[in-house]
Amino acid sequence: MASPAPVYAAGARPLRAWQQQALERYEETSPKDFLVTATPGAGKTTFALTLAARLLARREVARVVVVAPTDHLRLQWADAADRAGIVLDPGLTNAVGPVRAGTQGYVTTYAQVAGKPMLHAARATAVKSLVILDEIHHAGDGLSWGEAVADAFGMVARRLCLTGTPFRTKVDERIPFVRYEEDTFEADDGERGVGLASRADYTYGYKEALADSVVRPVVFAAYTGTARWRNSAGEVVAASLTEAGTKSVEMAAWRTVLDPKGQWVPHVIAAMDERITHLREHGMPDAAGLVLASDQDDARAYARIVRRITGKAPELILSDDPKASKKIERFATGSARIAVCVRMVSEGVDIPRAAVLAWMTSYRTPLFFAQAVGRVVRARDPQESATVFLPAVRPLLALAASMEEQRNHVMPPPRKTEEDLEELDLPPREPREGALSQHEMLEADARFAHVLHGGTAHTGAGNRPTALAAEDEEFVGIPGLLTPEQTAELLSKRDDELRLRIAASHKHDDGDVMLVEEHPDEHETNGWRDAAELRREINRLVSRVSAKTSTPHAVVHTQLRQSVPGPPSASASVDVLRMRRERLRTML
Repeated sequence: MASPAPVYAAGARPLRAWQQQALERYEETSPKDFLVTATPGAGKTTFALTLAARLLARREVARVVVVAPTDHLRLQWADAADRAGIVLDPGLTNAVGPVRAGTQGYVTTYAQVAGKPMLHAARATAVKSLVILDEIHHAGDGLSWGEAVADAFGMVARRLCLTGTPFRTKVDERIPFVRYEEDTFEADDGERGVGLASRADYTYGYKEALADSVVRPVVFAAYTGTARWRNSAGEVVAASLTEAGTKSVEMAAWRTVLDPKGQWVPHVIAAMDERITHLREHGMPDAAGLVLASDQDDARAYARIVRRITGKAPELILSDDPKASKKIERFATGSARIAVCVRMVSEGVDIPRAAVLAWMTSYRTPLFFAQAVGRVVRARDPQESATVFLPAVRPLLALAASMEEQRNHVMPPPRKTEEDLEELDLPPREPREGALSQHEMLEADARFAHVLHGGTAHTGAGNRPTALAAEDEEFVGIPGLLTPEQTAELLSKRDDELRLRIAASHKHDDGDVMLVEEHPDEHETNGWRDAAELRREINRLVSRVSAKTSTPHAVVHTQLRQSVPGPPSASASVDVLRMRRERLRTML
């Protein structure tokens, strides 16, 4: 019997089975609201743009509006839309006004929608529109974003909500356009109560994606260590990450090992670098790693450590760097081994060659953990695997062990106390001013603890039924070649070698970070990029005409609009911009 013909996404790429099933379910009822929960790396963007292309082709909608969490994701969505044959403008600000001619919609952020919800409501209701709300849980962040999203898009024709991670918010804080049903929850103290849980219209979890080879299997390499610090009373405290008696001691030890001045961070970065080398030598020549820091100061310090350990500067990606988006693009398509970042790549950013993650942060919510791990699980080949290096602390080990669990957005019954609020998926709390000065890091070392795979820990110690041959060591962690027990054995065996390498690296520490060479921008052909470049060129030409004729810039712009009628350049289409550019050239 012949196999059914493949269904193609917009852009002529075959749809994955889950994407096809989700489209079929949508088209059975053509609902106003549709929520898709799909694990990071599964292809939510492709699904959404394929649906958008179909609705546009059938004239069921005439405009597409995408709301994304970050500015960089605006560019990523616009590029993906271009490949799907849809022109979406990622540069439309709240100051511009109407949607630019020559586009089929635009990409904005939740922050921009919160700035002027009525402007976005006017844009989305001027014509029948499909609004795609990427990572919809951001509309429940409690920062007035939820109300703004509801006001802006409450009256649109169609809404598609996307999310890829487990998330929780405060009690009674609903996410707009998400359907909730009553459910029974059990609290930590064993008491049961009735709350609300979200219900997706289509769900595709990590477990299903792993079975379909859509995502990579993840091996978690946990590293313990002994930390010593001086507390606010002047007492010297020493504790192991894996043997801390209380939560407060565990958190203090965790914070101490993450200090760049200790030995835990260099040790784990060296292990990460070796893992990248092995991947590159055996089947994944462009393998790369991400180092996730808690703040920008730590990120800069970790970048210096990477430079010292590996001999090569990492890509340092910080949110306040105006070149952050270009650096992410360059890292995604380039050959650099490691990028050090804070939160810029934790959600939605597509870097398929990233297969190794070093967790150097104290963030520990299920939402953030799933999003960050999701950056290294996007599969390109069935033989690829992902490795996450992390501190061997209970909160992270519990999250790693539950990677395959399905979760909804839950609003449990009200708590009797507020002591467990940190377990909710709220933005990580900043330390109080002066709090850090009460904690003085003294020293911290690192030791391999165990490998966590499929929810089971493997230490690589004790009775080992299968010894490692020398040639096996070249294939650490590749599925089908080494078992989790053998992987643990190898990481444990190499611990002493890493200490020698780190000690040698200190002799050559130049104390400086040499950032990777800046590359000139390559020629861009995307529609929205063409428009942005044309506007910049027009402004340069106006300046030249102004200087040549001693005419004010504003007068030149007015004359230009009279010669080539149309809206202001900020709102004009590519065709109008090109005619204005040619007109300006004749004036020189």
